[in-house]
Amino acid sequence: MRGDDQQQGAMFSYLSPEQRVPQDHPLRAIREIVDGVLKEMSPEFARLYSANGRPSIAPEKLLRALLLQVLYTVRSERLLMEQLDYNLLFRWFVGLNMDDAVWVPTVFSQNRDRLLEGDIAAAFFEGVVEKVRAHGLLSDEHFTVDGTLLEAWAGAKSFKRKDGKGEPPEDGGSNPTVNFHGEKRSNETHQSTTDPDARLTKKAKGKEAKLSYAGHVLMENRNGLIVKTRVTKATGTAECTAALEMVEEVSGERRVTLGGDKGYDQKKLVEALRTENVTPHMARNEERRGGSAIDERTTRHEGYQISQRKRKRVEEIFGWMKTIGLMRKLRHRGEERVEWMFTFTAAVYNLVRARNLLAQAKA
Repeated sequence: MRGDDQQQGAMFSYLSPEQRVPQDHPLRAIREIVDGVLKEMSPEFARLYSANGRPSIAPEKLLRALLLQVLYTVRSERLLMEQLDYNLLFRWFVGLNMDDAVWVPTVFSQNRDRLLEGDIAAAFFEGVVEKVRAHGLLSDEHFTVDGTLLEAWAGAKSFKRKDGKGEPPEDGGSNPTVNFHGEKRSNETHQSTTDPDARLTKKAKGKEAKLSYAGHVLMENRNGLIVKTRVTKATGTAECTAALEMVEEVSGERRVTLGGDKGYDQKKLVEALRTENVTPHMARNEERRGGSAIDERTTRHEGYQISQRKRKRVEEIFGWMKTIGLMRKLRHRGEERVEWMFTFTAAVYNLVRARNLLAQAKA
């Protein structure tokens, strides 16, 4: 018998979002880890908010909503609020009841910016790393470092001379025609008017130059999880400095290994790593002037070959962060805010990766 295509609005509902989410849904395992981290961060949140005044958005709900934005590639706060209004899964994860009103997008953004003051992204990232370490998923001996360019939210037309002597555009308007041919532009003489921290750089020879930042990660080699992050100006020389800083934070007194691509095969970096009790396992750059800084005392060991295989997994991290985590084209300006979002996205990647690893262990 054919059913009727009619809908009658119900006055009451006796189902909660908790009842509508399947018990085996992947977000349940992720939320369990997230709730544990947020509970430990409660003192950090308390220091950010005054004891008086009107209640703001709970920072726990704010971070859960931001996590969903990264996880489901929601490109704006306005679309995120729209999803929270009718998506039962989103409401359950954030902690909103069926009758709770969603926030105004601008209010949500203002409350998010408050978390910048307390460096909450770094605290959340470290909390996730500790939870993952407690499950025995991290290696404390073998690591890989790598960096990638993050395209800034700034157009090429905003890259203007610092002294203001540039020629005016041929036509006016909000998007004037600008002819760059024959003009030598560099970071020493030019600067973006919309994002002064961004630097004009290119990924390789023959590629187009774009205003960008440099994002760096330190990955442990056992399961490909991120243990440290950095964001720097894309100067072309910050990679080695960032690599040394990150590995120093995890090396301690024991000897560790650090893998990397040919770009890290530099004599000064290799010498600095050895003084820090770190064995450099970088790929050899035979085309480097003076030869490779990695000699046979390193390459003759089987561990070096293992590091060369493992180090390629770091590209999976950048691939996920750019295709899923909204890092291909940045949505925020300023080095501080970009680093906040990069670190938070790295924490979300760890949550997804940890959930998959734990599910495989139970199977």
